[in-house]
Amino acid sequence: MASSFDATVRALGIGTPTTGPVVKPAGSQTLGQNDFLKLLTAQLKNQDPFEPVDNTQMVAQMAQFSSLAGISEMGTTLKSIADKLGGAGAEALGYVGRSVLTEGSTAYARSTGGIEGAVELGGAATSAVVTISSADGQTLKTLSLSEQPGGTVAFDWNGLTEAGVDAGPGPFTVSAQAADVKGTVAARALVWAPVRTVSMNAGSPVLDVAGLGSIPVSAVRKVG
Repeated sequence: MASSFDATVRALGIGTPTTGPVVKPAGSQTLGQNDFLKLLTAQLKNQDPFEPVDNTQMVAQMAQFSSLAGISEMGTTLKSIADKLGGAGAEALGYVGRSVLTEGSTAYARSTGGIEGAVELGGAATSAVVTISSADGQTLKTLSLSEQPGGTVAFDWNGLTEAGVDAGPGPFTVSAQAADVKGTVAARALVWAPVRTVSMNAGSPVLDVAGLGSIPVSAVRKVG
């Protein structure tokens, strides 16, 4: 029985070592899907009619091989995507599902309520104010950041309106104003928002951010 099986396997062009699993001839030490099907056919042709191959074992082997083939194909696909995106694009893929701090005016409440963000000041300011409004433009809360030396100033709103009522999940509109003794100081509101997808635009990765739309990776100040 064994000699008949070995002869069939050799006729199919698959080498059989004296010990260990069947391997392909010189040039490859792995079995592909075609080799598996050849071996399965040889096994069926050379089985003992009084002790046929167990159907359960055969189905399990085929299912296992299909699973391994699927994982291999998925790995090849992901590598192809990473190669197309390039170094910066591959790094940007790590942003998906995470939150980024970026310039914007739309924010959604955290699971615990309220929002966290920052104000980017163009210079020193004697006063800085963050205004949080509802989607219909109604002012919900005004946060005073007092005197600031400039740069990025963080703020945290607990989600309660001026009247002490829970403002809900949003979306909220965030704006910032700042001034010094000479007049207005440039102020940009920064909000945290989750990244949904990454795409390429002229060779550069672009993030699709909830509530803000498409932004370049260069616009990200922090990653949460």
